This record gives sequence, structure tokens and C-alpha cells, in this order.
Amino acid sequence: MVEGYTGLVTVESSTNPSLAEIIDGRIARFANRTLDWDALKFQEKVNPRYRRAQMRYVGTGATGVRSDTNTVPSEHFTLSTMVIPPGHEGPLHTHHDVEEVFFVLKGQMTCYMEKDGERVERTLGPRDAISVPAGVARGERNDGDEEALMLVIVGAGKPQLPTYPENSPMYGVKRD
Repeated sequence: MVEGYTGLVTVESSTNPSLAEIIDGRIARFANRTLDWDALKFQEKVNPRYRRAQMRYVGTGATGVRSDTNTVPSEHFTLSTMVIPPGHEGPLHTHHDVEEVFFVLKGQMTCYMEKDGERVERTLGPRDAISVPAGVARGERNDGDEEALMLVIVGAGKPQLPTYPENSPMYGVKRD
């Protein structure tokens, strides 16, 4: 941990890191990622239709993988992609403490949610997103003929409104 900085950054010197060092430590490049088909293997053992792959970028997600050190440290959310082959699905599950966002990048996904005996299904295509609140059971299924690719964000909290630096034309402007 670096004094004066709230993120997790490893630097060789004992001085405060430069902004460039901080930012460079928070880049996750696609070229350095690998699809992890084993992250959810425990689910696949229950049902082969649960086979899918995770590629982690920010944090290690909610799959339970803790050993991936090739991610940007997570402070308030995790971000990963999920590859779902045709006919495969993520089983119904509940995050009691956080909301989860599914953003379809490629293909088509049917997202299904359950709460208090009610079930809702919604089909999402490319650039469609759904945010599932904490405490609502959710699952997703690829009913299409092609592999689907989804962005998955798991997080909590509402961000503060941004502020603007003095040299910005927005400095001092408030939202009505």
C-alpha cells in the first residue's frame, strides 16, 4: 500500500508514485488476458450446460477465483467478460450484497430473475444491458446459435457526483 494513495499499487520506490505509475498499474490489456474455462468448473460438474469462461479485468469477480493476480485491483466493483457457448447458461444465483450488471457485447442472452415466487425473463441483444438488484436471484442463458459474449460488473454503492478542476469550463457548475 502506498501512503497518500487509496488504491492498491506496488511500486519499487518508497516515495509516492507518480500519476503515470498509478494509471499504468490500473490498465488491464486484452492481450494479457486469458479465458478461464475453469473458474466455474464446479458448476459444470453439476451440469455440463453450465460451462462458460470468464476473463477478468478489474478484481476477480464473484466466481470465487482468488488466485488471479493479473487483474487491476478492485475497490468498489469487479469487471469481467463471460463467454457463453450456444445452449449454455449461468445457473440461477443470488448476490445478497451487490447488484450485478450484464451487458451483451455479442450474441443474444436470455436473463431470468426470480424473487418471492415471481419469475421474469428478458432477452438481451448486442449493447443491451440489465442491472439486477441485490437480493434478486438471477441467471442467464444463451438460446442463440452463436457464442455470446457478455460484460459482467458486480458492485455496490452509488458514486458521488463528479467535481471539476479549476481549469475546466465546468468548474463551479452544479447540476440543477
